[in-house]
Amino acid sequence: MSGSRPSTIARVVDHELVIKKSRFIARIAPVSSPEDADVVIAAVRKQSWDARHHCSAQITGPLGERARSSDDGEPLGTAGVPMLEVLRRRELTDVVAVVTRYFGGVKLGAGGLVRAYSSSVSEALDLATVLDRRMLTAVEVNVPHVDAGRFDNLLREWVHRRGGALDEPVYAAAASFVVWVRPEVVPELAAAIAEASAGAGTGPPAGVEKLIDVPRGAS
Repeated sequence: MSGSRPSTIARVVDHELVIKKSRFIARIAPVSSPEDADVVIAAVRKQSWDARHHCSAQITGPLGERARSSDDGEPLGTAGVPMLEVLRRRELTDVVAVVTRYFGGVKLGAGGLVRAYSSSVSEALDLATVLDRRMLTAVEVNVPHVDAGRFDNLLREWVHRRGGALDEPVYAAAASFVVWVRPEVVPELAAAIAEASAGAGTGPPAGVEKLIDVPRGAS
């Protein structure tokens, strides 16, 4: 987790686990609100309409302050809550997990269900691209159009190495790039711009700050 902020995931992940002939099909998806999470759950229900259970867990909010879970007909506490605990242990937010179960004819017992549902979510998350949330500062870089391609490549490589982000360029009188970086590396970015442009490019002082999702492992 980046500082005290929960992380999230980049895209939908699907994973299937078979235990004693029962199929547990997990879908983990990034969402922006409880309403978005409900849409994901409804879509899974519609897609796998013939399944016996669609258990779910969701955490939303900048600090993961909203959480809900559902056992969807499984014995109380054997599905939704264990799934929710996996999301909490992974320190995630703005994410929903849905596990669809096709019963295989062999009862697993309460302990077996807890392990099956939590393992389904855990194994699916092992396949996910985790995004850490960082408070980053915007730096605007303006360069002549003739240098736009070179600076696009330079800035993309720079933010990849420094754990930042780059907005799509805007072309007007000059080519304008908005780079999102940690406040402490703004002077380093300014020096790189000056060196690459020989003074032709401009990078105004750091401005707006906002939370940006960046791949885990970035500097």
